[in-house]
Amino acid sequence: MATLLYNNRPARPSFNSALSEMLRDTLPAQIQPTESFNPAADVLEGPEGFQLQLVLPGVAKEDVKIDFQEGRLTVSGERKAPETTEEAPKFRRVESGYGTFSRTFRLPDTIDVTAISAELTNGILHLLLPFDSKKVSKLQIEVR
Repeated sequence: MATLLYNNRPARPSFNSALSEMLRDTLPAQIQPTESFNPAADVLEGPEGFQLQLVLPGVAKEDVKIDFQEGRLTVSGERKAPETTEEAPKFRRVESGYGTFSRTFRLPDTIDVTAISAELTNGILHLLLPFDSKKVSKLQIEVR
């Protein structure tokens, strides 16, 4: 079967990210929300197709946009940071991601892009990417 590829998140943690994680409590804390973030994604493959799950806590479905163009599926949107006013509590440490996000996934030709469905529940965006039953990606021919 074809593999779903994605291009903007490392497959495994780099040395820099591992070092940053180990030293997180000793480094100065970030006290302002970021302007962008990169949501975590899980890709699962079953007999019917792929399941793509993006972690989007606090993101409203109205703030998520999903586009397909030239073999690429792009999920983008925004998680708005709490407003900072003089009376509101001040950020002392920020570890969650706020701001805009965009993830792009290259889809194999075996996906029926007209049947892709998406649902956002409990902060997880679930995308179902069914295989196209009319396309054949693997076939064994019997010799007579």
